[in-house]
Amino acid sequence: MTELKIGDKAPDFCLPDPERGEICLADQRGKWAILYFYPKDNTSGCTLEALEFTAAEGEFKEKNAVILAASPDSLRSHTNFREKHNLTINLLSDSEKETLKEYGAWQLKKMYGREYMGVVRSTFIIDPEGKIAHIWSKVRVKGHVEAVRAKLEELQR
Repeated sequence: MTELKIGDKAPDFCLPDPERGEICLADQRGKWAILYFYPKDNTSGCTLEALEFTAAEGEFKEKNAVILAASPDSLRSHTNFREKHNLTINLLSDSEKETLKEYGAWQLKKMYGREYMGVVRSTFIIDPEGKIAHIWSKVRVKGHVEAVRAKLEELQR
């Protein structure tokens, strides 16, 4: 996989959301898409990120933007995550990790000297024509939703 850059066509995908069925990037044309990849449901950082995106979802909708959150977790895990935290954002299951790989969010990681493949927390803003408008890799959760909102406003000016 070649690394995606700003201006590249965003790779298309269709992934299941446990309540909303299959969600395809192509169906979001004409809107801005905030696509973020996160490692695991119900972990502290991922929960905080999902809660902050849920809290800001109305503001993103006002800016003609949809939030798509994807992880390798199962549909059952996503249902539990959504219900436990009253999440309203789209939770997409990429159990095959194909979309994660296409976007470069599935990488070799190291922890305590051990190497393993895992999700690198990443966010992409995709413009209404389906092109990548901005990329964050190795995201730190604190302040991230605010940074995404500010960048979206800047891109829309």
